Amino acid sequence: MSAPLYNATILRLASSIPHHARLPAPHATAERRSPVCGSRVTVDVMLDDQGRVVALGQEVRACALGQASAALMAEHAIGRTGDDLASARDALAGFLSGERDDPGDWPGLEIFAPARPHAARHASIRLAFEAVAEAAAQAAR
Repeated sequence: MSAPLYNATILRLASSIPHHARLPAPHATAERRSPVCGSRVTVDVMLDDQGRVVALGQEVRACALGQASAALMAEHAIGRTGDDLASARDALAGFLSGERDDPGDWPGLEIFAPARPHAARHASIRLAFEAVAEAAAQAAR
């Protein structure tokens, strides 16, 4: 029997999103929206001179899966470079689509394994990682 799509870990993460407030003066902002379900995530970042995230803010209007993903992203994004964030985004997308067997080295993303057969849920799960990678890329320009 497969694991449930929504479980206690997903629900706990969804209710405890770190950095859940927009930054007053970010270096860059990116927003991603899922056309399938209407979920939306906006991410603000500030980078240091080495291109590492030093401040993060986000506004999350998403289902529990999107909220859980935003929580995992925000929990580990501080100190990461734009390349780190792009790699995490790509690994997560590959994992969800079945192109790779693991979600990469970002902590906690294996909790989305039960969502792999549910393609309509993938966009919401990817939103926060897509937005943070884009914001970091914009800030580095």
